Amino acid sequence: MLKQYFPIFSWLKDYKKIYFQGDLSAGITVGVMLIPQGMAYAMIAGLPPVFGLYASLIPQVVYAMMGTSRQLAVGPVAMDSLLVASGLGALVISGIEEYILMAIFLALFMGSIQLLLGIFRMGFLVNFLSKPVISGFTSAAAIIIGLSQLKHVLGYEVESSNQIHVLLRHILTGIDQINSYTVVIGMVAIILIKGLKKVSSKIPSALVVVILGITGVYFTEIHEAGVAIVGFVPKGLPGFVIPTISYDRVSELVPIVLTLALIAFMEAISVAKAVEENHNDYIVDANQELIALGISNIIGSLFQSYPTTGGFSRTAINDQAGARTGVAPIISAILVGLTLLFLTPLFYYLPNAVLAAIIMVAVFNLVDIEYPIQLYKNRKDEFFLLLFTWIITLSIGIKEGILIGVLISIILMIYRTSLPHIAELGNISGTSYFKNKERFRATVETDDTVLIIRFDAQLFFGNKDFFKKELYKLIDAKGTKLETIILNASSINYIDSSGAYMLRRSIEELKSKGFRFLIAEAIGPVRDILFSSGLIDSIGVHNLFVRTEEAYEYSRIFGEKTEMQKIITLESKNNSNNLGTM
Repeated sequence: MLKQYFPIFSWLKDYKKIYFQGDLSAGITVGVMLIPQGMAYAMIAGLPPVFGLYASLIPQVVYAMMGTSRQLAVGPVAMDSLLVASGLGALVISGIEEYILMAIFLALFMGSIQLLLGIFRMGFLVNFLSKPVISGFTSAAAIIIGLSQLKHVLGYEVESSNQIHVLLRHILTGIDQINSYTVVIGMVAIILIKGLKKVSSKIPSALVVVILGITGVYFTEIHEAGVAIVGFVPKGLPGFVIPTISYDRVSELVPIVLTLALIAFMEAISVAKAVEENHNDYIVDANQELIALGISNIIGSLFQSYPTTGGFSRTAINDQAGARTGVAPIISAILVGLTLLFLTPLFYYLPNAVLAAIIMVAVFNLVDIEYPIQLYKNRKDEFFLLLFTWIITLSIGIKEGILIGVLISIILMIYRTSLPHIAELGNISGTSYFKNKERFRATVETDDTVLIIRFDAQLFFGNKDFFKKELYKLIDAKGTKLETIILNASSINYIDSSGAYMLRRSIEELKSKGFRFLIAEAIGPVRDILFSSGLIDSIGVHNLFVRTEEAYEYSRIFGEKTEMQKIITLESKNNSNNLGTM
């Protein structure tokens, strides 16, 4: 039980000295990367930069002990930071102190939701975040994040907004206030970051531009010409504080917390699963990930951390740098802790434009162009779902974009399941195969006396009427010679009570008109339902078949089944006691 909730006890006992070199290298690399990134992401969230370092400390250590991924790098990320800013920005908040308290409470609230979801094994909920929705949302959010940082690159104050048209209007309104020194610093930082990455991905480009930015401002005193700098960064580790807010404020946070909890989990589990494919010594457990991320955020909030999750870029670098276990993030956390204890005064002269440049380079890499093009060519419906999510996120808001996108994708799923594919099958000449006659027109043979159909979905209340309508349409099209109807049930994995009732009434009605109704290739769970629902009484045990070919031959010659055919076709949980007598 202890190993289940604390996987560290599983891998720590087998820890080898050879692992430490990789863990040390990865821990230092990610830690060096995390310091400027954390400060930059705190700016996205509307928080003082030091809170990015606080968020990079405790959550990493907790996840290292409880997470099932051994390479996932937990800490502040751009997407969650923007969600914090958009959620809190919509509320009436009295000042920066209350804003900070609300951001920290979000981590506690979000962590509690994730913990509960993990305990009740609700990790499957992330499956409702389809890839088109995620892609559209992520690309739009990246654009919003990037544009929101323009104020730091242009050098004048811009009122924040999560709506692109409003944000652009605010940016253009103050365009005459541009600080040319700030623009130069921002542009040079962006060029350096991208250039150094092309030279070598191992170069900590963010740290390089931070050092150059601090050095440049310190010696030139350019901040006196209006270049905004980070200024005083509190020294020391975060203190233990229980974040508390009034009850009426809690209700205001529910929508943003639910969005944060699912988006953060989606980010973490997707990158953890991607990295897992490169390793065969562990398995990522979605529900344990929810628990680990939840407790990381809960304990982190007690030490002034705002919401965190697994980061895409840091995790990839952690894996590439040789991380083998959770020792790597612990080393990263130690490095952040040492920075808080001894190095914060060095960040006083850091230009905000440099942090903004780090953010803009990071987030614009999230804008995916290839995937929408691919969808447009192959899946128009999913392309328009992506486009709709993208537009809503850009024009209405971050929360609204993801929530409406998920809602539309669920509606699309319901629509598809209510109008599933149904096909009339025919025999491929000279074989035992029965295939869709529309796909194999040249080689398929059909019999005017037999109608074979395949229904490619579960049969439930949402599509029962469609099934019946299509069935009778095919019966009418077959003509007056029709005698037997065979349902190939190989693609039906479930029949609910509404579907069973409709099927019973339809079979009885068809029988009254002189038709025979046979079922072939029903899987075990469906056979169980045929027996438990009493459908078998309407169908008749002699009308169940293992293969479509057997049902077809039976319909033509009415031969006797073999004993093995009887056993297999009638096998079900409800009928297992009778198998020995057949």
